[in-house]
Amino acid sequence: MDVPRERFREAAVEFLDEAVDALGLESFALAGGSMGGTWALWYALARPERVRRLALLGSAPLLPGTRAPAPLRVMATPVVGDLLPRLVKPSAKMVVRMMSSMGEGETIVRHPDLIDAIAAAGRDPIASVTDRAELRAILTPLGFRRSARVQPSELPHLTVPTLLVWGDHDPVGTVDAARAVASLIPDAQLEVVAAGHAVWLGDPKRISGLLCAFLRSDGER
Repeated sequence: MDVPRERFREAAVEFLDEAVDALGLESFALAGGSMGGTWALWYALARPERVRRLALLGSAPLLPGTRAPAPLRVMATPVVGDLLPRLVKPSAKMVVRMMSSMGEGETIVRHPDLIDAIAAAGRDPIASVTDRAELRAILTPLGFRRSARVQPSELPHLTVPTLLVWGDHDPVGTVDAARAVASLIPDAQLEVVAAGHAVWLGDPKRISGLLCAFLRSDGER
């Protein structure tokens, strides 16, 4: 997949347009986790007439107040990021170490099949190239690109009901950052849970319950 650095946000919206058009969806609820949440937010801002409800699971990178953990900055560094996959093959131990840096070291080990799947994806050369290209589109070795960040002035224009499910020890964004973001969105509901960045890992039933209740609150399924 081509990841154009200068117009990555626009390309993400176009990609989602193609996906929902192929599914024949006129309007829909949209949920995303981590960077998927950023894509969902971009889409809701660009296509408010199509998105009925928006759910962001875990802090969405590029929101105001968020930051990039060091391992991701290293992966986005030219030359070093390219050499890492050749020098160190993805493994279950590496996945656990990476997830620990995201505040999910104790929860990821409950999902061995997911660990194996993430390690396998890391060994896929096409997926790896695309992942690094996406990281470099939003990151420098010093942090998120200023030009890629979602500006605080954009959030009051988010007109759809929005659910934010945020981990209380998410290294990408603090609870204070979550409250600041929620205060800027006209119709926002913030739920802080005991979790790191991947809020759905520690208590899947609670997270699915929050999500289903949010989607059904106006009769949606």
